[in-house]
Formats: sequence, C-alpha cells, structure tokens
Amino acid sequence: MFDIRIFQYHILVSSCIIFLLVGGCEFVKKSEETIKIQVNVSQVVSGQTLEVRGINNQSTLISQVKLIGVEAPNLRQRPWGMRAKKRLQELIGKGKPIILELDILIQDKIGRTLAYVWKDGTLLNEQLVKDGYVLYVSSTPNQKYTPRLERAQQWARLTGGGIWNPEKPMRLSPHEFSRQYW
Repeated sequence: MFDIRIFQYHILVSSCIIFLLVGGCEFVKKSEETIKIQVNVSQVVSGQTLEVRGINNQSTLISQVKLIGVEAPNLRQRPWGMRAKKRLQELIGKGKPIILELDILIQDKIGRTLAYVWKDGTLLNEQLVKDGYVLYVSSTPNQKYTPRLERAQQWARLTGGGIWNPEKPMRLSPHEFSRQYW
C-alpha cells in the first residue's frame, strides 16, 4: 500500500541531500580558514544590506549580503536611514568589485550572506560605525572584528558624528524604532 507520509519524507531527504551537494545548506563554516569572495555590487538596499553578483562563481545570481556587526537605522527613520544608505553607496563607489570576508556563521535566519565588506583595504563595516551612520551590535558567533567595531563606535560617540550628534541625536535604536512603528 502507498503511504504518502513515507513518500513526502523521501522527497524531503532527497531535497536536503541535493542542497547539501550544491552548497545551499551551508550555514556554518567548518574550519578556521578565512574565506574571501570578490563580488560586484548590484545595489545598496540599506545602510547594512547589499545585493551582489558573484557569490559561488555565479555571475548572474543576485544575493543579499548583511554587514556583520552593524545595525543601520531603518529607511523610514528619517533622516538617519537614508544617510546610512547613501554613505554605504559612497564607500562602495561605482564599478569596482568589493571583497566579502565570511566568519563563522555564514547566513542569517532569512538567508542573507553575513560578511565583513572590504573595499580598497578599508573595512566598510567599521567605517560606517566610525562615521556615526550605523550602530555596532554584537554578532555572536561572528566576533572576528569585534574590538575594531567597538572602538569605532566609541570614536563616533566621542566625536558626535552622525547619529551621535548631540544637537540632533537618533532617539530610538533601529530595533526600538521597528518595534514601535511596525
């Protein structure tokens, strides 16, 4: 007799095996080696998210990348959200590729690739924090550049840059803003 539950189970197992073979289920890095990937930016989505081409050597596939260790103001959090997005666009520039450096956890729960983003030797995650456009947030288990990001945030607070401007500070964190207005 045909049992639909057994059939569904076999389909599920087969799908997972295929995903594992292709690399689609690879969420956590298994070794301590540094993985760096050169990609081209399709667009800047926000002050913490990019769309890129070139991950897994697939030049036509567009993937979302979330910068590790930063939390950008929501785009509706005016004027800080748009300022963070524009600053990331400026840092990336036009035409040149960027380097994604992966850490321990490779994807977040919604499927974005988690990365430290490098351009011309500059860690853009750190620069955005230092300039006061985004907040540093701990990203356990991804802690490779935590001391640098913490120092960058201390610098931004001391200098009163961007969201830390004492005359017009950002009053709600992006998380608080989302909870209150969504």
